[in-house]
Amino acid sequence: MRPVPATEKKVVNPLRALQQYGQSVWLDYIRRDLLTSGELKRLIEEDGLRGMTSNPTIFDKAIGGSADYDGALRAAIAAEPGLSTKALFERVAMEDIRMAADALRPVYDSSGGADGYVSYEVAPDLAYDKDTTIAEAKRLFKTIGKPNVMIKVPGTAEGVLAIETLIAEGININETLMFSLSHYEAVAQAYLRGVRRNSQPSRIASVASFFVSRVDTVVDAKLEAIGTPEALALQGKIGIANCKVVYQRYKELFTGASFAEFAKRGARVQRPLWASTGTKNKAYSDVLYVEELIGRDTVNTLPPATLDAFRDHGRPRASIESGVEEARAALASLRKLNVDLEAITKTLQTQGVASFTESYEQLLRMLEKKRAAI
Repeated sequence: MRPVPATEKKVVNPLRALQQYGQSVWLDYIRRDLLTSGELKRLIEEDGLRGMTSNPTIFDKAIGGSADYDGALRAAIAAEPGLSTKALFERVAMEDIRMAADALRPVYDSSGGADGYVSYEVAPDLAYDKDTTIAEAKRLFKTIGKPNVMIKVPGTAEGVLAIETLIAEGININETLMFSLSHYEAVAQAYLRGVRRNSQPSRIASVASFFVSRVDTVVDAKLEAIGTPEALALQGKIGIANCKVVYQRYKELFTGASFAEFAKRGARVQRPLWASTGTKNKAYSDVLYVEELIGRDTVNTLPPATLDAFRDHGRPRASIESGVEEARAALASLRKLNVDLEAITKTLQTQGVASFTESYEQLLRMLEKKRAAI
């Protein structure tokens, strides 16, 4: 990420301005030099960064694409030569997570535990194994040992069952890989069931990570194939429309009378987190999935390039609740064109699990090679 010239610091930072609309900016990235160079501290202090997310793909690129971790790997292997490759990855990755959690701890403290989190993912090859996911999430949370860590669990049917138990047992959860309103509904209801079973819900926090740009990538291709003016007019609109209807459901579940009994016990809302918000289609604005999804009690986790772009030319405004009826109409028009969004999003979730699993396996293979070289 580029350094910010001193002259720019006098201008209102669009990233910091998002807080005025109730949105928290998190960074969808982690790497050792970000943590050790002081860059993360700068992002927190100057840009108002309030959290971080990681996943196997990010760690694969960070560890495999640099020599930043070679010293840590060498030290871990020297200290425990019989360490498994998976345990070796956890050892160095958890060092990153702990450093990030410590850097974000002032945000966690000043926000009363609402923000300041860093996320670490359960191994993605467990996405369809409820019991092992629960056991692993508990182990990881305990091993990392920081209160401002969220464990990421995919929003598969098995992951949804796991989240209820984990929330009930006091584990902060980032439920990820959601693409549809039905995915969101299942996750939100599981969170509420977990909160109901938790004797001290004020001590836990959770976000529901809803993916955006991947929906447009697939839907746009189908609309292009149809080729009619009606179809082409919907391109670049469905990902955002999808989020807008999810946010309306969030409000129904978490800001009305039905949540009052939980709020009285100190429970927090489970905030929607907009994920996959880097623009993949170069024909669209590079801040499209930031500017159109700004609203109270939301999080947007941005890859570095999108963070830089929004700092440079983003235009903050309350947008998540504007054009809701237009969003519903766009989704209705999509159905009339016989584009099955539910089927698309189901496939996207399956592909997402497969992609993260491949990244995780590739990461372990890469570590085996580094280990041999060391």
